[in-house]
Amino acid sequence: MTNPEIRTANITFPNGDLQIAAYLAQPATAGQFPAVIVIQEIFGVNSHIREVTDRIAKEGYVAIAPAIYQRQAPGFETGYTPEAIKIGKEYKEQTTASQLLSDIQAAIDYLKTLPSVKQQGFGCIGFCFGGHVAYLAATLPGIKATASFYGAGIATDTPGGAPTIDRTADIKGTLYAFFGTQDP
Repeated sequence: MTNPEIRTANITFPNGDLQIAAYLAQPATAGQFPAVIVIQEIFGVNSHIREVTDRIAKEGYVAIAPAIYQRQAPGFETGYTPEAIKIGKEYKEQTTASQLLSDIQAAIDYLKTLPSVKQQGFGCIGFCFGGHVAYLAATLPGIKATASFYGAGIATDTPGGAPTIDRTADIKGTLYAFFGTQDP
């Protein structure tokens, strides 16, 4: 059952000494809800990612979109121009799998502190580079369901290491991966 009334907030949560910015959306009604981590594209937690996060919350989930470029470019948010693609890819190249996984684990740890969150495992969804990061996140023990959309490079690389596909055996939950043959 959907709930069109949601509450949203720009928040931060700690990961060691780093404060990670995030967008949080959740049902406005009282209760406990499953939680989903929304992983951005290379364009930051922009209006599109906030809208996706809102849509997930309207379906009855607590949804959080952490800024995965917090180390490289705090507050980074852009559109979909060729110039934006260039800078987004530059920031992507500066990430490492270990930092990304640490930040997503910190998001999970934050979600666990919210009384509105059911403590029975978490979902993760990501798009483009975020789809790649979602595939990585699926290896975390708290992630029970993952949707990776257009996770470019999963079979050939990972941020700062061997191909992400090599980590597939570490995925213990359910993984749905979607790839477009016409997507440039």
